[in-house]
This record gives sequence, structure tokens and C-alpha cells, in this order.
Amino acid sequence: TSYTGNPLINIPIMLLIIIGGIGFFVWDDVKTHKLQHKYYHLQTKIVLTTTFCLIMFPALFLFLFEFSRDCWDGLSLQERFMASLFQSVTTRTAGFNSVDLNQLSEAAQLLVVILMIIGGSPGSTAGGIKTTTFALAFLCLRSAFQNQESIQCYKRRIPYDILRNAIAILALYISLMLTATFLITWLDDVNLMEAAFETSSAVATVGLSLGITGDLSTFSKIILILLMYFGRVGGLTMLYALTNRKKLPVLLPQERITVG
Repeated sequence: TSYTGNPLINIPIMLLIIIGGIGFFVWDDVKTHKLQHKYYHLQTKIVLTTTFCLIMFPALFLFLFEFSRDCWDGLSLQERFMASLFQSVTTRTAGFNSVDLNQLSEAAQLLVVILMIIGGSPGSTAGGIKTTTFALAFLCLRSAFQNQESIQCYKRRIPYDILRNAIAILALYISLMLTATFLITWLDDVNLMEAAFETSSAVATVGLSLGITGDLSTFSKIILILLMYFGRVGGLTMLYALTNRKKLPVLLPQERITVG
């Protein structure tokens, strides 16, 4: 926090976070095809687009609405801009912070929680549900609103089994985070946002904290340990390990139901 507006500290760290969080597959694709974007694989296009949006839009929100609050009057315009960009980048994997996170408004802390849950990209050093999972959830919503029969992106159709895995991972991470948040709030009588912040940081293996972990009970600390272990091993790995069942030899009859 002593280097909030220092570009020599902030910019190299942000670049390292982005490089490490994009994933080796994407970098190999970029190395192979250089700047010829039309030859990129679909995963590369989705990762780069989603990463850009998840950096720029949260940074813009933080700069316009969070760091314009009176409690940040001590920061210059450059420091506010750098703090907005740094917090937007670091929340999805690294665990560094250049401002006191306890001074953030609850809206900004909730944004940080969401970004931590999303995390980095597949095949990277980051945790979370991954940018591709988040993008697929968004594409699924768009497909439903536009009444499309398939999930489409960049003139490509995404297989159903990929979407199924993405929804399963999203539901699993959110369920774990909410359950752990409920337990820690109940056991230690801490603020709901503080508990959600710690649990989302743990399950996404980010490392950010509001400073309450050291004061939690032993059982709550064990919950955070288990979340970190699960987040590091990965959602799909745990799902396959826990639900390794044989497929049915025949297809069951299909019947439609109403949702929404």
C-alpha cells in the first residue's frame, strides 16, 4: 500500500499477473499465429476478450464510483487510476493489494468477491471457475434470450458437454462458497461480507483478505483450508473423483419440463 501510485511497482506486477493468468495454451496460440487474430483458436479469442472485459469494466467502476468517495481524498488522480487498475487485475489471481481493502465500500468488496470467484484462465497459474466458464455462462444466457438452439461464439458452435461442465463447475464453486460463508458467519458471528470475502478468496486461491482469518475459530480455519485445497486441485478433478459412475447402456426416454 506504500506504492499505490508507483508505476515502476504496479505495472510490472500487473503484467506478470495477466501473463500468468491467461494460460499456456493461449500464449502458445499467440506465439504461433502472432497478430493474425482470425487464425486464433476459439479458446484464445474467448480468453483474451473476457480477460480484457474483466480488467477494464471493473477498473472503470472502481475509478468512477469507488475511489471518488471522500475516504480516498488522500489519493491523487494518478494514484486513483493506478489503484483502480491494480485492484481490478490482482483480484482474479495474485493476492496483492495496493490499498486498504477494509476501506472499500461493500459494493466494491462484492465486486472483488465476484472477480475472485471468476479467477484466471484454463491452463494458467490462477484458480477460480476460470474465464471460459464465466464466458460460457454469459453465452448461455444470451442464447436463451435470443432463442437459439445452440451456444455460439465467433461463428463457432460449442458442444453441449462443454456447457454442462461449465455449469457444473459454476454451481459447485458458488455452492461451496455460500455454504462456507454461512458456516463461518454462524460459528464466529462475523460480518457476512467479511466471511464471503475470505471464503471466495480461499476457494479461488487468490490470497486477498480483510484480516479476519487469524481471529477465526479452529473449525472455520479448517473450512478455509479445505476450500483452498479444493480450489487448487480443481473443480472438474474433484467432480470426476467423487462421481465416477458407469454410464447407462441405453438412453432413457426424454421429457421436457418448464423452467423460469
